[in-house]
Amino acid sequence: MQSGQRLDRRQWAGLAAMIAGMFIAILDIQIVAAALADIQAGLSASADEGAWIQTSYLIAEVVMIPLSSWLSRLLSTRILFAASALGFTLFSLACAGASSMEQMILFRAGQGFFGGAMIPTVFATVFLVFTGGQQARMSMLIGIAATMAPTIGPSLGGWLAANYSWHLLFLVNIPMGLAITAIVWMNVDVDRPDWSLRHTLDRQGVLAMALFLGSLQYLLEEGSHWGWLEDERIVWASVICAASGAVFIVRMLTRCDPMVDLRAFANSNFALGSLFSFVLGIGLYGTSYLLPMFLARVRGYDSLLIGETMFIAGISMVLGTPVAGWLMRHLDVRAVLGIGLTMFGVSLWWMGTLTSDSSFADFIMPQALRGASVLFVMLPTNQIALGRLPAHRVKNASSLYNLMRNLGGAFGLAAIDTVATWRLANHQLHLREQVTWSRSMTSATIDRMAQILAAEKGDDHYLAALKYVAMQVERQALTLSCNDVLLLMGSCFMITLPLVLLLSKPARPAQVKA
Repeated sequence: MQSGQRLDRRQWAGLAAMIAGMFIAILDIQIVAAALADIQAGLSASADEGAWIQTSYLIAEVVMIPLSSWLSRLLSTRILFAASALGFTLFSLACAGASSMEQMILFRAGQGFFGGAMIPTVFATVFLVFTGGQQARMSMLIGIAATMAPTIGPSLGGWLAANYSWHLLFLVNIPMGLAITAIVWMNVDVDRPDWSLRHTLDRQGVLAMALFLGSLQYLLEEGSHWGWLEDERIVWASVICAASGAVFIVRMLTRCDPMVDLRAFANSNFALGSLFSFVLGIGLYGTSYLLPMFLARVRGYDSLLIGETMFIAGISMVLGTPVAGWLMRHLDVRAVLGIGLTMFGVSLWWMGTLTSDSSFADFIMPQALRGASVLFVMLPTNQIALGRLPAHRVKNASSLYNLMRNLGGAFGLAAIDTVATWRLANHQLHLREQVTWSRSMTSATIDRMAQILAAEKGDDHYLAALKYVAMQVERQALTLSCNDVLLLMGSCFMITLPLVLLLSKPARPAQVKA
């Protein structure tokens, strides 16, 4: 399969299977978000242990993503993708059969490791095989798949958990994974393996990269829960991260055949495109984490209702696809990116004004705006980051580019936890200062609640009324802290908006020479 060559039906089937594999790999990051409580209950795990269901997946995935570039050159795209799809499928089956949290964490790490190889491979294949308008259309298709997956993940997970069982979150991958493996193996022929690369494997570089990215992900996921450097484990993780990171960067910049080509960041469009991908990761994964938490803890929604609310963004994304396609064809991609960043920022600011009584209807417009904006950010960013690179650098650059989006999500989740905890404490303190016996409204509310509860609680009705008021204070404080985080996330998009002016206009794909 050569660049610019017309694909036959067999090759189209292989490419479609690769896109489907990328979709389920990204989908499985967030499919457990709305069903964590069900999984925790099924495995008798605590909330802290349950968080590792997502953390273990992300740690393994961020280690594999940059390694996938070297592996695809060594094994070929066909062998790597088919092996990754099969490994992902087997570990999905293992997750469904897990009988303890320890097993679940281990199997989720396996899922993430194999799934991480499928994501950048698809991006690289499209930019290598297609040219001109066909490349733009295929880039749009994989962009839609990559952004749709984390958007509908919580919705699908919530629906499956509520109507069937959390085991089905993983079992649905089995038939799709086996089909993808077979189709890719029989139909994909993008490149040939280069077995000579096995002699050039930088084992020290691989170890340094694994320690660096793994410890970094651990720091970001667990730091806020343990007070950052107040905990000895976080201190040691910080030391390992700094030391291994320094070794990794030095080796990648000094070797003539680096496993991960960090020199791609010397291209200004790629560097800025990676930054926009990083910010998009904050918005994508941050909202997929924060909104289900708000809906569960403040509104009291179950998994199904959370999934339905989150699905608004997915519907908007589908409806906005023709608009995004038209804009990409008729406007400068930098203008489309500016529109997308503005829309995403405004949608987050809009949601940052919601109250503890906000209903499903109040989420429709801001969620719809957020869903559409994802396309307007990701599609032009793909073209900006990869559209000016020579063909022989696309595989490596695609790995780095996709890694930046995942790291953005990791940094975003860490910042959300830290800021939300800090702002929650501040709001609780402020609200408790206002809810005192000296205020007539507080006394009246407690008396009214006591009267309502008197028939049910007997002599304890005043205690029950006090507990109700305390719960309302907690609920309002949590709402305000979520609003603070949403406003901060929206500001990240607005702060990066002026950087669009620094971008060079991406060359037409057909003009890029190897």
